[in-house]
Amino acid sequence: MKLLIISGRSGSGKSTALNMLEDHGYYCIDNLPASLLPALAQRVSAQATDLPRVAVSIDARNVPLDLKQVPQILEALNQTSLRPEIIFLDASSPTLIKRFSESRRKHPLTTDKIGLREAINMETELLEQIALLASLSIDTSHMSLHELRDNIKTRIVERDDSTGMALLFESFGYKHGVPIDADIVYDVRCLPNPYWDKQLRPLTGLDLDVGEWLESQPEFRAMYEDLREYLDKWLPRFAENNRSYMTVAIGCTGGQHRSVYLSEQLKHHFSKTIRNVQVLHRELRRREIA
Repeated sequence: MKLLIISGRSGSGKSTALNMLEDHGYYCIDNLPASLLPALAQRVSAQATDLPRVAVSIDARNVPLDLKQVPQILEALNQTSLRPEIIFLDASSPTLIKRFSESRRKHPLTTDKIGLREAINMETELLEQIALLASLSIDTSHMSLHELRDNIKTRIVERDDSTGMALLFESFGYKHGVPIDADIVYDVRCLPNPYWDKQLRPLTGLDLDVGEWLESQPEFRAMYEDLREYLDKWLPRFAENNRSYMTVAIGCTGGQHRSVYLSEQLKHHFSKTIRNVQVLHRELRRREIA
């Protein structure tokens, strides 16, 4: 039996996530009043239930008083055999404004006195406590609908079909900002940079020549060993602490070479012991979209 709570600011992709979960056998409820969570949890956890997997959306359309009670409701539910998980979707405020402008949809908190930007800021405050309790946060700022569906499938659905923690290695470029959904962030800009080799510059960390060049650098191997040993030691501790999802972000300057190759090497290592290990190269994905 499983109860997922999907939350996030309006325009972040909650409806897409719910539709994806419904396609994979979840019983989905959009905009459930938070005060009804205990009754739903009791129904889901009942013996011989016909609702083995349920996903509900709880967001700023709820009654504000109900939203304030969510932490207490979840604390009570965590004392039962059913331990609900919160998946929080979000995007940068400029991205949300652009999405609403392009779709011409009305934000649920806008009125004749409250504009779009102010409504988005209000929503941030209303959902802050839920965001802090999330088991998994997903930044959808640079995701297409197809990419978001794939992310939900690999990180949630496939994890449900296995056991243990779902682990994601995400490469990124610091000049484009640090991923807001990262649990652990490593800065590898101190490593020698293939970018300064004119033959390697147009390639990426997925290319053999770049990998061979990095492997020839003693600093790279030392960095890899240090990160691997740290994660070998501490990832099991996170899993023992009921962490269902972990995102390890690895950043270099542009997110093209060093962080990409290092993420791939760590994925290869941890795939031997963890069933659900994924890798995402944020800047390479952006380049493909462009």
